[in-house]
Amino acid sequence: MTKKTAKFNNSDDQNRQLVVLPATNAVMQIPQNLEAEQALLANLLHSNLIYENLESFLQAEHFCDPIHQKVFAAIARIINKGQVADVITLRDYFEKDKELIDVGGANYLADLAASVISPGNSQEYARIIHDLHLRRQLIHLSHEISTGAHEVQMESTAQQQIEVAEQFLYEISEKGEFDKTSVTFHTALKKSIEHVENAFKRGKDKIVGVTSGLRDLDHWLGGLHPSDLIIVAGRPSMGKTALVTNIAFNAAKAALDKKVEGGAVVFFSLEMSAEQLALRILSHETGISSNNIRRGDLVSDDFYKFDQVARELYALPLFIDDTPGLSITALRSRARRLKRKENISLIIVDYLQLLSGPGGRKNDNRTQELSEITRQLKTIAKELNVPVIALSQLSRAVESRDDKRPQLSDLRESGSIEQDADIVMFIYRQAYYEERKEPEKSDAEKHFQWQEKMGNIANISELIIAKQRHGPVGTLQLFFDPKFTKFGDLAKDNMIKKNN
Repeated sequence: MTKKTAKFNNSDDQNRQLVVLPATNAVMQIPQNLEAEQALLANLLHSNLIYENLESFLQAEHFCDPIHQKVFAAIARIINKGQVADVITLRDYFEKDKELIDVGGANYLADLAASVISPGNSQEYARIIHDLHLRRQLIHLSHEISTGAHEVQMESTAQQQIEVAEQFLYEISEKGEFDKTSVTFHTALKKSIEHVENAFKRGKDKIVGVTSGLRDLDHWLGGLHPSDLIIVAGRPSMGKTALVTNIAFNAAKAALDKKVEGGAVVFFSLEMSAEQLALRILSHETGISSNNIRRGDLVSDDFYKFDQVARELYALPLFIDDTPGLSITALRSRARRLKRKENISLIIVDYLQLLSGPGGRKNDNRTQELSEITRQLKTIAKELNVPVIALSQLSRAVESRDDKRPQLSDLRESGSIEQDADIVMFIYRQAYYEERKEPEKSDAEKHFQWQEKMGNIANISELIIAKQRHGPVGTLQLFFDPKFTKFGDLAKDNMIKKNN
């Protein structure tokens, strides 16, 4: 085969170019293997069928040599048109290409086609090319990181540069999944049957997935399932944070007590501090009003309760990250580290609209930015194989209606959130609105009717399941104690209404 003198030398390692790193003046070799590239192209020209096994992961940009990039791109273009890619059909693409003429023109293509080397090794050649491309990407990234670190800019902090670097590194790692291919239906069916068997073994009243600790919700959803993105939305003061705090505690407690399968829980709180969340849990478990705890309105016996509960909960596998202004890139990196170290089984984000886009950058188009954030939350759920619960605010349109029950169109930037979510749930407390309609006490009859109505709904919260990708939608009712900001099961068993 005719070798291209512009790219080869007489050293022992003729497959590597030399580069000088400006920061160190050290000479290093760029990872490349031109012989593997030439061998793969030769095999493709010999048999276009090889391309079927490569098109899912190998791209023209993965080749180091620009000429090889052009040849591969042309082969792919011709094959995708349903035509045969060979020297004759390629000649038309390159007869006027100066770069190809400089290395021999049509003769170079003929030499490629005539130098077939082990067609059966094409997959291995492609793997080498792909791997070396990733190495070059890592080298490029390291240069970018080094340059960015030397350039001190007020609008770009070191932490933001780290997040941007992690974003690029994550993208490289996604592209590096060389062996990830489609699974056979047999494999998928086998896993589905295993899932059904596990559900059967757990019994009628048990769940598959992470428990929410709420009987009716677990019954409705079958637990919180890995890879699901669950959106919990509501207007202010409906109890969104209280609900997910209860769920986080219940899931972590169940894992601690080994009542169900699962690991730790991580709670990304962008609104409340870790101490405030811990205070709520302390109030739940001690039965002491959180308001009294905050004001220090306590008696000596209360401290005994604190001590007893604290002893029980010290080992609770619950992690709280209350970093304000967290970006989705930083959240993903922290979640991945916790997954490796602590085997987390549930991620909670409070709340969606407080997250910033990749690299901590604010996008002028907030809808587009939210779309990217929800897409990446779904990606995190799939990558780490855990359920992700994210809280979301609702638009003020709810307040303008007579019926204040939320609906999907009330979600802020609802298009992307509704599309990416597997489950969308709304919290609605009628008592919150009714208590603001208290009639004058002078009208005894109306005031009595209002009191009677408040007595029936004071501790009832509706959980409206507006979307469930793999199950029914409808409404269930929960017990809510505003004194302890605690959700629980209602004593009655007929509090579930399914929508057909």
